[in-house]
Parts: sequence; C-alpha cells; structure tokens
Amino acid sequence: MPPSVRRRAGDLLLWAVVAAPVAYAGLTPPWPRHAVALLAGSLALLGLAVALGRRWPLAALLAVVFGSLVDGNFVFAIPVFSYLAGRRSAGAGRVAAVFAAIAVAGTAVNLGLLGTNPETWFLLASVLLFAGVFPWLLGRMRRQQRALAEAGERHAEAEERERRAAVERVRLRERARIAQDMHDSLGHDLSLIALRAAALELAADLPPAHRSAAGELRASVAAATERLHDIIGVLREERSGSLRPAGETVAELVDGARDAGLAVDLRADPDGGDLPPLVAHAVHRVVREALTNAARYAPGAPVTVTVDRAGGEVAVSVVNGPAPDGPLPGPASHGSGLLALRERVRLAGGVLDAGPRGGGFAVTAHLPLTAAPAVVDADRPDAPGAGRSGGLAGSAGDGLREDGGSGRGPRDRAGDAARRLREARRRARRSLLVAFGAPAGLALVLALVYYPLATAGAVLDRSGYERLRLGAERADLGLPRRQADPPAGSAPGCEFYTDGNFPFAEPTWRLCFTDGRLVSKERIAQ
Repeated sequence: MPPSVRRRAGDLLLWAVVAAPVAYAGLTPPWPRHAVALLAGSLALLGLAVALGRRWPLAALLAVVFGSLVDGNFVFAIPVFSYLAGRRSAGAGRVAAVFAAIAVAGTAVNLGLLGTNPETWFLLASVLLFAGVFPWLLGRMRRQQRALAEAGERHAEAEERERRAAVERVRLRERARIAQDMHDSLGHDLSLIALRAAALELAADLPPAHRSAAGELRASVAAATERLHDIIGVLREERSGSLRPAGETVAELVDGARDAGLAVDLRADPDGGDLPPLVAHAVHRVVREALTNAARYAPGAPVTVTVDRAGGEVAVSVVNGPAPDGPLPGPASHGSGLLALRERVRLAGGVLDAGPRGGGFAVTAHLPLTAAPAVVDADRPDAPGAGRSGGLAGSAGDGLREDGGSGRGPRDRAGDAARRLREARRRARRSLLVAFGAPAGLALVLALVYYPLATAGAVLDRSGYERLRLGAERADLGLPRRQADPPAGSAPGCEFYTDGNFPFAEPTWRLCFTDGRLVSKERIAQ
C-alpha cells in the first residue's frame, strides 16, 4: 500500500474512533434543539482536527479542547490528540504554554465568572492534567524513544563505515607498498639494462647492425619503463570508469558537461597560459568532481566555473545554485570524493574549501604555481591519501557531500553518530522521568491549590462542633459562612461542614435543622 493511501486510511480510522462517542450521544434521545446541526458541526470539527493533526498537531489539540466547551463528549478525543501532539511536535515549549494558558483561562472563567464550586474546578483541572498533559508526555517520550532507535541505527552504520574504511586503508597501504617495491626493483633493473644498452650503442668496435639493435633495445627499455610508471600510477590510484583523457583541458571538460545536459558557464582567464602539470591536474580534478557533484545533487541548476590566474597562484571555483527538483536518487554519499579532492589540492600545495552557499553549493581551491608539492607518508594508515600517488582515490560517482559537505572522514562521522546516540539516550531517559514524574508533581500542586479554595470559609473545627447544642437557633450557632459540598443523596434540611482534612477537605460534620433549630449533629464516617 502506498504511504499516502496508508496515511489517509489511518486518518479515517482515527476520525471514526474519536467521533464514535460524539455520534453516539448525538443519536441517542432525548434530542436537544438543533441536535442535527450540532452533531454535524461536531463531526466536522473532529474531521478538521484529524486533517490538521499531521502538519499542525497543536492546532488539532486546540480544536478538540474548544469542542469540549460545546459537547462534553469531546473529552474522549483530548487524550488521543494530546498523545499525537507529543509524537508529532518537535519542541515542547509551545505545547506547554498552551496547556498553561488553558489552565489559567479555565480557572479564571470557572472561579471568577461562572462561580463554579472548587470541587467542580478540581475535577476539570484533573481532566486537563490526566487527559491532556499526561498523554502528551507519553507521546513525547515515544518520540524520544524513536529518535533513540534511529540514532542507534546511525551509530551502527557509522561504525560499519569506519570498519570498512579501516580495511580499505590497510588494503591501499599494501597496494602502495607493492607499487613501491615494483618501482624500486623493476625500475632499477630496467635502468641498468638501459645503461648497458646505451654503452653498447656507443661502443666503437661494435658493428653498425649491432649498434642499431642496441639502440632499439635502449628505446624499448625506456618505453617499458614509462609503461611501468603508468601501471604503478593506476595501481596507486583507483579510478571508476576511464582514466582522464591525455591533454584534456578544463574547457573540453566543460564542453563535455554541456553536451551531457548541464548548464555550465565557464569564466576562464584568457591570459592564464599553461599551468604546471601538477597544478593543471589538480584544477582539472576540482572542476571534474565539482561538476559531478552538481549533476548529482542539483540537477538542472546553473553552474558557474571560474579559473583565474593572478599573483602567483590559480584560483578555481565551481558554484551551483539550488536544486530545482532535489538530488538524483541513489545511495547516500560517504564524502570520499571530497576527501580525495582535498588531498589532491593539498599535494599540489594548495587549499580547498567546500560548503553550502546561497542555497546551492560551492567548491573553491587556491593553488600556488611555484610551491613544492606536499609529501604523503604512505606508511601511515590514517594519513589522508595513504598509499596513493597523487591523492586519494575518489571516483566521479562518489559525490562531494555528506553532513553538509564538511568533508569529514569516517572516524569523524562515527564520533558524531556516537555523540548523537548519547544525546538521544539522555533525552529518552529525561522524557521517561518527566512522563511519570510531571503528572505526579502537577497533581500535588493542583491539590495544594485546591485545598485553600475548598476550605475557605467552610471549616468547622472539633472544638466548635463540640460547643453546638441541640435545640439552639441556627443564627446563634456561629456556623461558617460556607458549607462543604454535600455527599450524593443527602437528606434536605441538613448542612455539611469540613474539619479541613487534607487534601480534599471532604465533609466531616452533618448538622440537621427543623424550623431553624438544630435537631441533630453527627460526624460523617470517612
């Protein structure tokens, strides 16, 4: 089932669940006036809340809270949307502010305007706490648990990448050693052969035919030495696809990118002249990798290539705009292309900078024209470019971006993943404590607020109760100005007072009057 269809089916099921209590109450007699319109409006409001729930979960929660002012059956939907708000909301500040505003406004309306008794206010506040705040905290805890699981997966992936990178470094270091051994042994032997051939070619007593054969041998050895150098270069630096065409310029590279459909604007210095071979190779590599990056991550975006030679250095930059339709599909890049490019520029004595710019991406390199190239320690496995001649291996398909184009290696990414995992674990533990500790704390605060409201002017202590005499006029008893809420099913003509028991100040004394005289008094069993 496609995700969009699954989401719509889930929303429809959610609407049916939260609408069931409202619909049942609306379809059950007796029917009040405008019952049909009220039911239709309630169901439409629930549908609106479900529709808003994925994108604006807080607005959906507010919709059902306001609906409870008209129809008390909306209270069954409040826990559901509170939980979803916790699952779907990234931050907690706005939701907490909304709950606080509802509590303050509800208290002011009920106690200040409507004159609601404290017991009813306490009941409404408890509904807000256990039907609103507690489910929201559970949803937030579930969100943190999901984030913890995702962080664990990323950490495992980062560790696996680091393991593969370590294996690759060992493999490349061994390749470099093999290449160096071949160069040292075969190159030395071939040089000796060429030297002996040259000596034979110059020998005065050698017949012309043999001298010609010696010259051919010397030329063959020189060609073999050159081929050996090329083979070792390929062994030291892996490349996906074909090698760079001999003598290919940046302009030809840009023309090839244009032929492939990339919108490229080349701005090259007309007086730049020829560049040193190592610098020219580095410039070509920067442009090639950056164009590959633009084609993969910003297809259809305009690209500007600038090559400027001035002040003893050459500056090359490749800048692409934002992607109109997003990156091309494919596996995630591990940033090896950028690592290879950075090392290639470093070996040429330059520096490379790459990162987002203006909604797109920019790759900039500055290379000196006369500086000596940097040296790579091929025996150090953790060295950038270890075991490679002329830079890290990085194919055009590697891409340049990961983690915002920072170019950090697998160890850095593994460290970031471990740090994110620790942070996710800390947030999950904190959410668990808050989810169960906050309701208990809020309930205690609620009881502390409710107690003075319930006892104000309604407390009859034991000594005052003992002084009451049967048959006395009520007006002469000096009773508190306010009674406690009577228990259900109380007989008429009786009054109830509390002794101030904590935390709910339940009725303690029952006083019954006939014709304004006290005829009975008793303590209510609690």
